[in-house]
Amino acid sequence: MPNPTVTALFRPEILAMSAYHVADAENFIKLDAMENPYGWPADIQQAWLEHLKDCPMNRYPDPEAKSLAAALRSSNNIPEEYGLLLGNGSDEIIQILQMALSGDATVMAPEPGFVMYKQIALSLGLHYQGVPLQADGFDLDLPAMLAAIHSSQPSLIFLAYPNNPTGNLFDAQAIKEILAVAPGLVVVDEAYAPFADASFIGELPNYPNLLVMRTVSKLGLAGLRLGFLAGDNAILEQLHKVRLPYNINCLTQITANFALTHQDFLLEQTRSICQQRSEVLAELQTMADIKSYPSAANFILIKTLTRSADEVFVSLKKQGVLIKNLSPQGGVLHNCLRVTIGKQEENRAFLAALQNALRNPQ
Repeated sequence: MPNPTVTALFRPEILAMSAYHVADAENFIKLDAMENPYGWPADIQQAWLEHLKDCPMNRYPDPEAKSLAAALRSSNNIPEEYGLLLGNGSDEIIQILQMALSGDATVMAPEPGFVMYKQIALSLGLHYQGVPLQADGFDLDLPAMLAAIHSSQPSLIFLAYPNNPTGNLFDAQAIKEILAVAPGLVVVDEAYAPFADASFIGELPNYPNLLVMRTVSKLGLAGLRLGFLAGDNAILEQLHKVRLPYNINCLTQITANFALTHQDFLLEQTRSICQQRSEVLAELQTMADIKSYPSAANFILIKTLTRSADEVFVSLKKQGVLIKNLSPQGGVLHNCLRVTIGKQEENRAFLAALQNALRNPQ
């Protein structure tokens, strides 16, 4: 029987929602969460541990994370004249952006897209409007986007570049047309920038409503939970009012700063992942029972053609390989699976398990 206190206290939209689920990956080859599979070289790790000795654990961290912000500016080519907001992962930045909006604001994003855009909007009681991508190739449906912008007048639009979970880069000119007509803010989410030779940071001078969001998670620092947002100072000044003080802890500040100033090994790992992405995609494209989609990220989307994605997903798990089953989301993601690019031996294990799952259902 439902607890009457729960139904009395919480908003209907909260009661109707499901919590974000993270799969238990223990004892699996973990290819479900778009993480960098590589650890740190021993010499780098030892230098980092020496560096951590100076961390003042008894003090609150620098509330502005000034040293880390400078390292982020340098490594991401963000001009000094633009503001920078740091968050506990990109998720917190998405939350801060939406918390700052008026209560009747509309948040818009293409769908399928990163689920937290919608999840956070609904949790805050905002209006959310998803605009379907084109079914074949997952490109932006620009006429539909422009029509939706005209009718809904969104305060905030999210455009993932490359897009998650489809992996493709939207047409840059289409994004510029959206920026030109949007009545509010447009966030270009570049979480997968390390794997894509494309960015809107250089467009910041041209569009005062443009904000560019990035994270260090995909670069290989997912455990630190650090994201950042760049854009017009006047906009970020308002967002800083919503940001909780000391939201970037001292261990994250020191570690991320160290990593960004010793990032050659991270960039080499990124190049390896991109090479492995090409090899995995080439192998997937030889399989007649699936359709695989080109990717500018560190994952690949595949659609099963002769067997349900649910069956293939279960078979892969039985073989010790964990990927992401997107089929329950329905729509254009029906019978779709997403695999993160791992180490070479992990990728080979996945490809072998996939072949087996397609030929021999369990």
